Amino acid sequence: MSDQPEVGAMHVIVHGVVQGVGFRYFVLRRAQPLGLTGWVRNLPDGTVEIRAEGPVSKLQQLLEALPYGPYGAHVDRVEHLAVAPTGEFTDFLIR
Repeated sequence: MSDQPEVGAMHVIVHGVVQGVGFRYFVLRRAQPLGLTGWVRNLPDGTVEIRAEGPVSKLQQLLEALPYGPYGAHVDRVEHLAVAPTGEFTDFLIR
């Protein structure tokens, strides 16, 4: 049995007033200290998309922060799906 944490990945879409309020920077400031890799970006339909990889417990911490968002945001819904980690990311970035 390994002492390494279980690694996972998730794809997330955040709905609500989440563009123009610093939501991507909010996600970046939560993901980087957790040691997560991946990216966050705005989508043309007004949602924010996130792809994150890392220890499952850290992914859960990020997921739990998303409904709160930064000041000025209003999150209506967070859709998330566990996906297979690819290991292709070296950092967490805003796209």
